[in-house]
Amino acid sequence: MTTAAFAPPFIEPGELPAALREQGYAVLSPQGVSEWLGVPLAQLEALHADWNDLPPDEYLKDGGRYRTRRHACFTVDGESIAQVPHRAHWQPVEYNALHGGMQRWFAPMHEATVAQPVWQRLLQRLGEAASGMRGTKAQPWFVEAHQFRIDTAGGIGRPTPEGAHRDGVDLVAVALVGRSGVKGGETRVFEANGRRGERFTMTEPWTLLLLDDARVIHESTPIQPLEEGTAGWRDTLVVTCRAQGFQGD
Repeated sequence: MTTAAFAPPFIEPGELPAALREQGYAVLSPQGVSEWLGVPLAQLEALHADWNDLPPDEYLKDGGRYRTRRHACFTVDGESIAQVPHRAHWQPVEYNALHGGMQRWFAPMHEATVAQPVWQRLLQRLGEAASGMRGTKAQPWFVEAHQFRIDTAGGIGRPTPEGAHRDGVDLVAVALVGRSGVKGGETRVFEANGRRGERFTMTEPWTLLLLDDARVIHESTPIQPLEEGTAGWRDTLVVTCRAQGFQGD
């Protein structure tokens, strides 16, 4: 039995502020992301090579070896973007029951990547989206970026082993960077204090989901290889914006 794959509910870039305010999430198509950033999609695609060089995540409590990743932290204040000294990723157990309460030191993102104008532009626009979502003028945002590859070398890969969750931040952005040879990986978004939810599968590189973390919870379902005995992977970029400091400070 196969599960129907629902297409993402794409909106136009100009509808993004209203969608975040009204329903707590929004999805941009790759072409919409290009328009929103004001850069050719090829500049984003050029970042994808990094995902072939992600070290293993050594902290998975389920014993899995299906996740590799890099991590970096920034402050974003309008057009001012600064990378902060490399630091541990930390979440309280209230937001991550599986891996919360522990300092996790991941390999840093490549310097050449964070220096790319398209990377700087992406962080700037996410900061603007976070400010608009909260109805404030430009303010400092404490930003964490995570490059993930989930593979099926062990038969199954779990994009969100902690299950449906919130991240304890203001804005969460999840970009599909690419996927190959896998099935599954359905994205699910639910009201944190209600019944309404939506499910869809991101398949096009640089599809972008933005979430108001105070209002919705989210998860991605496990992935499996399309054909038994073959390897596959799903690459994502997750960027979070939080007011008033990094978690763990």
